[in-house]
Amino acid sequence: MRKLWCLLLAVMLLSPPGVAAAHDSIRGWTILSDSDAGADEVIAAAKKYQVNHLQLSHEVVHDLREVRDPRRQAQVNRLTSLAHASGIREVAAWDHALYNLAYYPAEFRTGPNGTIDLDNPAFWDWFRGDYRAMLDLVPRVDSIILTFIETGARVENQHSVKLKTAEEKLAHLVDQIASVIDERGMLLYLRTFGYYPAEMERTIGAIDRVQNKRVRVMAKAQPHDFFLTHPIDVTVPRIKRPVLIEYDTTGEYNGQGKIANAFVAEHADRLRHYRKLPNVIGYVARTDRYDESRIVGTPTEINLFALKRASEGASNSQIYLEFAARKYGLLAAPRVARALARSPEIVTSTLYTLGSNSANHSRLDYDPYCSSYHRSVSGKWIDPPETFVRHGVNKKFHYWIDVANHLSPPHCKTDGILRREAGYVLDRGWVTPGNLMTAEYLSYLNTEKNHGVRLAEASLRDVEHVRKLLRPNDYAQLKAYFERTVLTARLHRAVAKAYFGYRIYVQQPSADLARAIWVGLDEAQTVAAQVRAYPAPPTGEWNWVIDAAQADLYAKRISEGWDRYANIKVPRPSHFVGGGR
Repeated sequence: MRKLWCLLLAVMLLSPPGVAAAHDSIRGWTILSDSDAGADEVIAAAKKYQVNHLQLSHEVVHDLREVRDPRRQAQVNRLTSLAHASGIREVAAWDHALYNLAYYPAEFRTGPNGTIDLDNPAFWDWFRGDYRAMLDLVPRVDSIILTFIETGARVENQHSVKLKTAEEKLAHLVDQIASVIDERGMLLYLRTFGYYPAEMERTIGAIDRVQNKRVRVMAKAQPHDFFLTHPIDVTVPRIKRPVLIEYDTTGEYNGQGKIANAFVAEHADRLRHYRKLPNVIGYVARTDRYDESRIVGTPTEINLFALKRASEGASNSQIYLEFAARKYGLLAAPRVARALARSPEIVTSTLYTLGSNSANHSRLDYDPYCSSYHRSVSGKWIDPPETFVRHGVNKKFHYWIDVANHLSPPHCKTDGILRREAGYVLDRGWVTPGNLMTAEYLSYLNTEKNHGVRLAEASLRDVEHVRKLLRPNDYAQLKAYFERTVLTARLHRAVAKAYFGYRIYVQQPSADLARAIWVGLDEAQTVAAQVRAYPAPPTGEWNWVIDAAQADLYAKRISEGWDRYANIKVPRPSHFVGGGR
């Protein structure tokens, strides 16, 4: 222990903050929540992180037209002024284009089926004038972050004889907005997005066709969306423009800061990769997932710290220790750092199953949520689509043949999205019809979920071990953080055992399987009661307490019959006493 304390002293005293390299010229944060008090807290914390770029998005302003609402307009203007006064040079507002079709005057919707005639110059005159009027309402905003794909009235679906491809239509839209942005000396960033590789290719093709040379790009650190098992985005080097990399430090799919969410390597390793690329100009990190879910002032703030310190040359282990020492004190730091460092393995054993995310935006939802089994499968972006799962399983799996094919509910294989976004897996026979859950795969996932519980419990023990070394408020915060983690891991273990066991039972009922299912259902009922009794965490997109109701719903479906599975019931075995594992 003495040697570890000496190491911490070296970390604290001998490792200067460092200076970010020139290609890290943007150090940004994003505020999604419209909580004024929360936004003020985030902006106040930004100075010590040398934040010079702030984005206002989602609940503050998702579409620029929302600034016509006096409340939103006032909030954007207040936060912009506050950020500038706090030393943040650039404040950006989000936008999406086009808006819903009904937003645009009927006189321009003269194409087939009421679509906009993009060849009508009067439409673009109106469009640019409308954009100027919106920007007039938020005159201190410096930049616009534009999503120009996956929007209301998709411009690629509008009518044009002159613009013959989707890429041409998208690029023309961007150039119209960019011309207004240029008039005001502002900057425009294009958000890349795609559900599957071909869609990403179309996005890159559209960016290549944009004429305005001042337009920049903002790309996620992962292709598609923020999953821990997704690789880096290989399209970034191909973008012939300055690129800002977006990081989800709040864990939209990974716990949203309510459970163990200290993902140092996830953020720092990706940053180290991207900052080597000559077109990358910095990073921007999300600071909340709506309402009061901000991570500033919580253990999950370590993710923001990781980006800053990694850009200054700190190692991952150094980041864990330094954050723990700065926030929780030198003596408690080794145990706290160890507890936090288990986060990736806990979450990928709990909210993921055999290498694929199996939570609906962090919610407990194995079925009917289908994205876990097609849209969000990391194998779409990896060639060959394989993963090695540790977590006590220690086995290589093919994302489609092994994981998706066995875990997917039958209806998710035929809902159309799989055919549209990864039709080749059907053509190659990697995913085949029907309920293919087996005892072998149930054993794998039980092993994995047990592993997640053990690690969560170990992290909670680490916090308890240093209770006397922590300030009371810090101890209470860490204790709640890891107690919620333990309850989440136990609830997923119980429901997964029951649900996936039920998927086998409906094919071949047996008394032994019924008993195993009821072990899961009884444990789920016990843990659900503990979740309801536990003090609720801050509000946000993921309502942690609702997972208890989800557990009840699975119990009802399994014990009383589920219409999706021919209303087959699993009655409680006679003389059965539950509570085991």
